[in-house]
Amino acid sequence: MPTLQPSRPLVVIAIGGNSLIKDAHHMSVLDQYRAAGETCAHIAPLVCRGYRIVITHGNGPQVGFILLRSELAKGQLHQVPLESCVADTQGAIGYQIAQALGNACRKLQVEVEIASVITQSLVDRDDPAFSDPAKPIGPFYTEAEAVRHRDGDGWTLKEDAGRGWRRVVPSPRAVEIIEEKVIRDLLARDVVVIALGGGGIPVVREEDGTLSGISAVIDKDQASSLLARQLRADQLLISTGVHHVMLDYGTPQERPVTSMTLSEAKAHLAAGQFPAGSMGPKIQAAIEFIEAGGKHVIITRPEDIELAVDGEAGTHIHRDADLEDL
Repeated sequence: MPTLQPSRPLVVIAIGGNSLIKDAHHMSVLDQYRAAGETCAHIAPLVCRGYRIVITHGNGPQVGFILLRSELAKGQLHQVPLESCVADTQGAIGYQIAQALGNACRKLQVEVEIASVITQSLVDRDDPAFSDPAKPIGPFYTEAEAVRHRDGDGWTLKEDAGRGWRRVVPSPRAVEIIEEKVIRDLLARDVVVIALGGGGIPVVREEDGTLSGISAVIDKDQASSLLARQLRADQLLISTGVHHVMLDYGTPQERPVTSMTLSEAKAHLAAGQFPAGSMGPKIQAAIEFIEAGGKHVIITRPEDIELAVDGEAGTHIHRDADLEDL
């Protein structure tokens, strides 16, 4: 296994949906490319400064688009399996990011090698998520359409706050990144790597050791934290749509947090400060990275990435003082 050069910091940057789709009025492929370009303009300076970079990304809206196209084409074309939707979006989004980042680096007069890796994430077939599908994907349906999909396609659907019915799928935890060695090889050769799109293509290992795709989606931040741990990254940076993590969000007592220890992050999460549907998975990913030996997690906006790495923006989560020397 190639040895990653420890003298050059390794940062895993997990970019969220706002790095690709800003709002409901800017959802075309061209809009997504432009948004990716804006985010990459803030990553390129880190590449030029010598950081080793792995970029992971979300894909929720894009998977939804493929599912909707598949629904509209039903009767004319085959349905697209969910794991294939994840693979398709890894390729398309990986292309956008690779091209946008390469162009951003060239503007800074630096040539860099970039590779996008179609990445599989191993999940446990016995993960409790498979017995309680809860992750909504795809469009809304009427009750009659929901019944038709339930009976005809075997989907699980749930009513969504009076807005209609949506398909829900399992969201198991990633337990192994299948292409980790490939990513290591590329990093050792000074390649910027784009990987683990959408948390990875969910796969299970059969008794004979072969891999099979499975219908599920994986949380991008949880999987990115796992990859960062496996690579022994110096930093995990989670890019999202806010300046800072907030305490008492949405209340008159709302306040930003610029720094948290591991213990503080765990206490705030246990107290319900970070809901499961928004900031919760990011904080949990940060906790798991630091508990496994990582020292520093940053949560910030795409436009503040470089400033945040320099300690001048974002929320910084780090080890407790009594663990710093371990």
